[in-house]
Amino acid sequence: MATPIAIQFKPSFLSFLSPNFSSVNTKPHFLQPNDKFLLSSPLKQIVPTFSSRQFSFLQQQQLSSTRFVASAAPGVADTVEKDKLPADIHVTETQEPNSRVRLTVEVPTVVCEDCYGRVIREFMKHSKVPGFRPGKNVPEDILVGYVGKQNVQKAAVESILKRTLPHAMSSITGKALEDSIRIATKFADMEKTYVSTNSLRYDVIVDVAPEIKWKPDNAYKNLKVVVELDSDMDAQTASEKEFKRRHKSLGALKIVTDRGLQVGDVAVIDISATTIEQDGSDAKSIPAAESKGFNFDTEDGDNVLPGFLDSIIGIKRGETKSFPLVFPDSWKQEDLRGVHAQFTVDCKELFYRDLPEVNDSIADKLIPGCSSIEEVKQALLQRCLEVEQAAKDQATDNAILDQLYKMVEVDIPQSLFEEQGRQLYGAQLLQLQANMKLSEQQLASLSSPRAVNEFLEAQKENITSIIKQNLAVGDIFIRENLQFSTEELVKEVQNSIEEFQKSQQDYDEDRVKQQVQEVLEGAKVLEWLRENADIQYITR
Repeated sequence: MATPIAIQFKPSFLSFLSPNFSSVNTKPHFLQPNDKFLLSSPLKQIVPTFSSRQFSFLQQQQLSSTRFVASAAPGVADTVEKDKLPADIHVTETQEPNSRVRLTVEVPTVVCEDCYGRVIREFMKHSKVPGFRPGKNVPEDILVGYVGKQNVQKAAVESILKRTLPHAMSSITGKALEDSIRIATKFADMEKTYVSTNSLRYDVIVDVAPEIKWKPDNAYKNLKVVVELDSDMDAQTASEKEFKRRHKSLGALKIVTDRGLQVGDVAVIDISATTIEQDGSDAKSIPAAESKGFNFDTEDGDNVLPGFLDSIIGIKRGETKSFPLVFPDSWKQEDLRGVHAQFTVDCKELFYRDLPEVNDSIADKLIPGCSSIEEVKQALLQRCLEVEQAAKDQATDNAILDQLYKMVEVDIPQSLFEEQGRQLYGAQLLQLQANMKLSEQQLASLSSPRAVNEFLEAQKENITSIIKQNLAVGDIFIRENLQFSTEELVKEVQNSIEEFQKSQQDYDEDRVKQQVQEVLEGAKVLEWLRENADIQYITR
């Protein structure tokens, strides 16, 4: 089988053709230089145009990038006007894996001859053959000899492709995915066929919109979801902690001189730890448990190893304490779980907080504009309630999306897989660049086809699940006839454009509109599912 190539009509010969000639919009999918992007090269090769506001929302919804719908491109037959042919071409359609269709196109001699005649006439108009006035008839053999027989043949093949491709694509108009059309037959092979038979045969490969199958049918209508919530996702407890933190920030640290460590103090300590070997072998140091000059706030005792705070209560400045502890089986570092350790703590400094009395006089310092402690507590509680609800909604959406992709079967086209993967990779590079300020050389290396392909392979399962989620969401939007108002769309598009303009970034308004529309569709679907699904919440 010939290696698929992107359709690309070189202007060297077609410049002689009609000025109305336009290449088919089937550029390779990886680099799309005509698109507008957020960043300068080379990140612009990967990162698509969407605002930070949209991207933030999509991250929250676990849609990663735009929730692309498997909508079909207009198709070659729509984007390039069909040129009436003197005879019909024969097209054989073959279904292939991954929602791909192979079209085998056979062009009869009469069509090839007609295209050849057009090419000769165009060359005649634009060629300056010695001894003949421009535009005047030139004997064909002289013209071909002047232009070059091989050049004429190449131009003829390109003309045949340009005229017949829209007709060949007619059967899948409205189903072909944008940027997925490829001519699989080598150009050199087409030339040989044309020269030897005065006819042409070529294969076109195109991805089509995939069919989504629910397991069982309409499974999303009987969706049952169990949502696990973190135990610390409690607004009342969180608001109390925040009040205490703000109150502590108003106090001054003063040196303790006449007593040992108490709960509420802050100690500067050096920590070292070694293993306690049950078999009597030599102890080993535990670097992960060691620290120098560690500022330990005793009110954060829940964040350290169980028993650590109790073991150092009473320690004085300049004093050393040694004690054994065991890392619990739930410890975050797996290699330390169950390890018996001997800790040694040196107290370098000891401070207590000189806190102001909790009364209405400090309310404005806790939250500007508040006049009483009760007002402060209510404001903090309201903020924490909003955060709690947002976290609950996020956990719910995540659980719903996780269920959806398990309920659908989709034969994913390669072009959709690559697009989603590159958007994910581009988003990661965007974040990496923001955090580390990568150099142009580093960006070029990370943006290389090899780096992208390695990411696609490593993240294949994740990318596939996201695509299934996105396609499922799009299918539900259509099935349930969900809608959003024009006012919503206009407002969100305008907000996104204003962000681009403020940051002086280029943008494509049509693309922004499409992406905002997809975001709104996703939000409507998740809202509908939250209202109609059987959702159970449990605390972990």
